[in-house]
Amino acid sequence: MNEEEFAELSAGHALGALSPEDERAYTDALAAHPEWAAIVDVDAETVVVLAEGVADVAPPVDMRSRLLSRIARESAAPAADPTTADAGATEDAPAVPPLPEVPASIAADAPPAPSAGPPTEVVQAIERRTWTRGLFGLVASIVLLVGLGWGAGALANLWADPPAVQALEEIEQAPDAESATAELADGGEATVHWSESLGKVVLVADGLPEIPSDRTFELWFVRGEEAISAGTFDASGAESTTLLTGAVEPGDTIAITVEQAGGSPDGDPTTDPIVAIPTA
Repeated sequence: MNEEEFAELSAGHALGALSPEDERAYTDALAAHPEWAAIVDVDAETVVVLAEGVADVAPPVDMRSRLLSRIARESAAPAADPTTADAGATEDAPAVPPLPEVPASIAADAPPAPSAGPPTEVVQAIERRTWTRGLFGLVASIVLLVGLGWGAGALANLWADPPAVQALEEIEQAPDAESATAELADGGEATVHWSESLGKVVLVADGLPEIPSDRTFELWFVRGEEAISAGTFDASGAESTTLLTGAVEPGDTIAITVEQAGGSPDGDPTTDPIVAIPTA
């Protein structure tokens, strides 16, 4: 997998639109290329910015009446006869005058229109499980919501919590949720939360030391004699919640080191860990 292909998976991961197969491919690729963690961070921040950057739009006052009128026209259109479709294709169909606009006062009291079964094309689209189809559908849904008057406040609620916070909530509700805590040298503490069934690990750290702007914290799965990068993060406040890249395995130790900006250049820790938390 090249960096461009990973960037596409990262965008789908940030939107929660990956299939289970693509999610595994994304996780494996990031574990093999920890230097791509910066792409993941940018995508996560972009999702939040997109949600907060949509201006409020008031829906047209006649929206309901226009929808009811459109439904009425579609319901009144005669179905095509497949036995005569070819013969009629060469003849001009008679013009059907549009139905008059339904006044808003009448449309407000109208009973709801009966729902028709979805077209075959829609059913087929739903059955496709590739994340790209899911991503296109999500974008289309956002456009529709904005058109109906959903502004930044409503859309922001869809991504009100960062991915790490959402993952922590999922882990805490999982039946196999586990956690382990260790104290930091400067008096703070770090807690690792994980669920093997979900394949997610989250670190909650309080009181991390201050580091220079050209340095960053990097997480590691210490597995036997091997250290596997689990992504980088910056502690911007007193408490930091970070979703690790990759899944914990029995016996792993979660460690934090201070590395140069962007993470370790060779994929191995270059400093001693400031904390190490066994999960066994």
